[in-house]
Amino acid sequence: MPADPFTTYLSDGVSFTSTQAAAIKTIYAPLCGVDAGGLKSAITPSLSGDIKLDKFHYLTKPASREDLRWPLREFFAFVKGQGAFGLSQESPGGGVSVDIGPLWHQLKRTHKAAGLEMTAVNFIPVSGERIELMRVTVKNISKRNIKFVPTAAVPLFGRSLANKHDHEHVTALLSRAKQVPDGVLMRSTMAFNEEGHKETRGVYYVYGRQEKAGAPAGSFPTADSFYGDEGTLARPKAVIDNLKPPVLSPEALNGKEVVGALRFKETALKPGESRCFILAVGMAADEAQSSEVFGRFNAAGKFDQALAANKKYWSDKISSIVFNTGDAHFNAWMKWVTLQPVLRRIFGCSFLPDHDYGKGGRGWRDIWQDLLSLILIEPHQVRQDLINNCAGVRIDGSNATIIASKPGEFIADRNAITRVWMDHGAWPWLTLLLYLDQSGDFDILLAPQTYFRDPQLSRTHDKDLGWVNGYGNKLLDKKAQVYEGTILEHVLVQHLTQFFNVGEHNIIRLESADWNDGLDMAFARGESAAFTSFYAGNLMTIADVLEDLARIKGVHKIRLFQELLILLDTLGDEKVDYGDPKAKRDRLFGKYFHQVQPALSGRTVEVSVHDVARDLRAKADWIFRHLSGQEKIQVKEAGRTYTWFNGYYDNQGRRVEGFIDKKVRMTLTGQVFAVMSGLAADDDVAKIIASVDRFLKDKELGGLRLNTDFGLDNYMDLGRAFGFAYGTKENGAFFSHMNVMYAAALYQRGFARPAFEVVQSMYRMAVDGKVSKIYPGIPEYFDGEGRGMYHYLTGSASWLVLTQLTQVFGVRGRRGDLVLAPRLVKEEFDKKGTASVTCQFAGKRLTVEYHNPQRLDAGRYAIKQISINGQPAAFTAANGQALLPRETFTRSAIIKVRLG
Repeated sequence: MPADPFTTYLSDGVSFTSTQAAAIKTIYAPLCGVDAGGLKSAITPSLSGDIKLDKFHYLTKPASREDLRWPLREFFAFVKGQGAFGLSQESPGGGVSVDIGPLWHQLKRTHKAAGLEMTAVNFIPVSGERIELMRVTVKNISKRNIKFVPTAAVPLFGRSLANKHDHEHVTALLSRAKQVPDGVLMRSTMAFNEEGHKETRGVYYVYGRQEKAGAPAGSFPTADSFYGDEGTLARPKAVIDNLKPPVLSPEALNGKEVVGALRFKETALKPGESRCFILAVGMAADEAQSSEVFGRFNAAGKFDQALAANKKYWSDKISSIVFNTGDAHFNAWMKWVTLQPVLRRIFGCSFLPDHDYGKGGRGWRDIWQDLLSLILIEPHQVRQDLINNCAGVRIDGSNATIIASKPGEFIADRNAITRVWMDHGAWPWLTLLLYLDQSGDFDILLAPQTYFRDPQLSRTHDKDLGWVNGYGNKLLDKKAQVYEGTILEHVLVQHLTQFFNVGEHNIIRLESADWNDGLDMAFARGESAAFTSFYAGNLMTIADVLEDLARIKGVHKIRLFQELLILLDTLGDEKVDYGDPKAKRDRLFGKYFHQVQPALSGRTVEVSVHDVARDLRAKADWIFRHLSGQEKIQVKEAGRTYTWFNGYYDNQGRRVEGFIDKKVRMTLTGQVFAVMSGLAADDDVAKIIASVDRFLKDKELGGLRLNTDFGLDNYMDLGRAFGFAYGTKENGAFFSHMNVMYAAALYQRGFARPAFEVVQSMYRMAVDGKVSKIYPGIPEYFDGEGRGMYHYLTGSASWLVLTQLTQVFGVRGRRGDLVLAPRLVKEEFDKKGTASVTCQFAGKRLTVEYHNPQRLDAGRYAIKQISINGQPAAFTAANGQALLPRETFTRSAIIKVRLG
């Protein structure tokens, strides 16, 4: 840890205080309700940010990163003879600090010259109201009596995200403002859209209440009336000149930019005395509802009660998994990481300042990877989500990319662009396998689900020109009946189609991109060896599960649509030469796609699970042999040979990695999936670690870069990523997601020490707030200067929670039973040699305590003894793991494990 930490954790072990954050204008924290249907806010130490419901309903003006330099939520105290002092503004000799917890924000600022201390607490209630609450407390810290005139102000936007730049002034002409006793109310007459205007309903408002004095004395409801021609929100004329609040005519109110500026009664404070002001920014169906909702929070006692409920709700949420290692700061940091997947379920990939490209919702890859940690954090909510999500799979193995508002409903692409990501078929099985192992719920594999249908055919190579919206988005058979197949069948479709979807090097085609969205310009000839190995690893684990389905559940046959046998070629007489890429493509495009599109026959067949498992293993074995023989890279430097796996081919069919144009070109992605899938043998893994450390590890910051510097201004035959400055986004940044997956892969393969160092490198970068300029948590990536970017809403958080629980602490399921297989290194135990984790398993709350009195390192200890709630427990030991049957856990338990 830095000697002068950027944040200091409070007694609850998760909330923190910072006196340094206020110096960073672009640092922010999230506030939100309990689900995606509630308000979502961003808030900075200057109370900047924005407040919104969705892309169509922004209560305040949308804020990107640079917009955070300008104020949003403001409170002024005008002291006669001294001027105005703002809550978000510095003054000579003053001080400032922020306290932040899940999910509340407190700003404290002192104005020494005025003798005042101002404190603002902001949060969104967890009771479902669409309202952000703010309590401002003004305290006299001088030895004299002070009089001041209080004014609160929040500019309202009240329209769509698009209107930030599209017809911003014209849409302001649609606004209707109203001065009401509690503050300012706003509505719009319509939603402006040149493709078709729509009538709007609902109101936006800024209301306030003053302790002891009640409702505001008046308001300045427009930019004209509050700022004046010469003013700004930081220096509004109405405050600087201490103007009397006007009662505006309809001409002065309507068609204007609206500001919820509330003037309260002049206040006198004796030394040590304070006064509170309750403010609310919200939206409601109408004026009556807005008043009723505000009435639930418009007094100090009501506010405190709502704040306490907020703190309890989010505390319970982050307590679903609690890690206790020898590093208390790391434990606290992980609580924020644990919260991040829940935030992404609520925010999606949008609605925070860095995420200004988003339009709401989550993509295909996001929904599956977020479920990885939610299976561990919120297991009761997950089963139906898994089933619903499979409705997005197309019969060609591709999928709709955006989840719609209703469960099981999807949108082909948020930007209406025809494209397909080659990695998308791999993620669902990874998530389903985790769920199966944690729950033992084999029945989910046999649950029925529909397939997604739209005009896109043959993985974008064809289009159904006869398709109309009336067809619906469900695949039909030739009798016009909606077809349903099992979840297992959906998984097989995703993997079998991709096995045959290869390019000239017999590697799965890159198509529109893989996990790295920046590799988006190699559709014709690009190939992804990285994800080909991932698919092969999945084929192996699917085969394992099929055999367990027979062994454990007695299910020896499964029913599939008849045409799928075309791709299960070893089950029939028309086997394909896997070494012939053209023959594989012909089987997929010339035969399979031809028979399943535009509709299935509707005929199904029963097949042996053992036969299917053998087919999948044959395909996986072939891929592994092919990649091992073709894709190993060797580069010599200073008399040493470095070996790793090539990850890609570009749009000219050229290998991407190696020593090219006098530079080493290497990607981390190509190594992650080689290790994780089992493609790399143990000696290969050791060589990969050495190569990664040599070429991708940054000497100054310590983290691993996504790729080496290719030395290009652009790479038009591979993707947009290489147009980004090196060290940013997908071009050589420290991409957290791939770093965590690399660590997970190393842990899985038993390389605990180098895996630990990878996690620690990200942790150290994140908590060095002076450099990372973020609050606790893990961002999408760190740039070349070590700054954390795109904070909070990242799949890397799910992967880190998953890795810490199931690999580091080794607490995980295996077909429903509990496995304990710790890979904690000696530094992770406390001074007494103890490390513990509390989590959910089998519907019970478990605490697993590992006792390593000799502080042995990972790989040098074994499980010697287990007790459950104080009683010795029998367990099955194999491969350094302990297995405890699921039925052991009939109630919450403390499991103590002695290592030696």
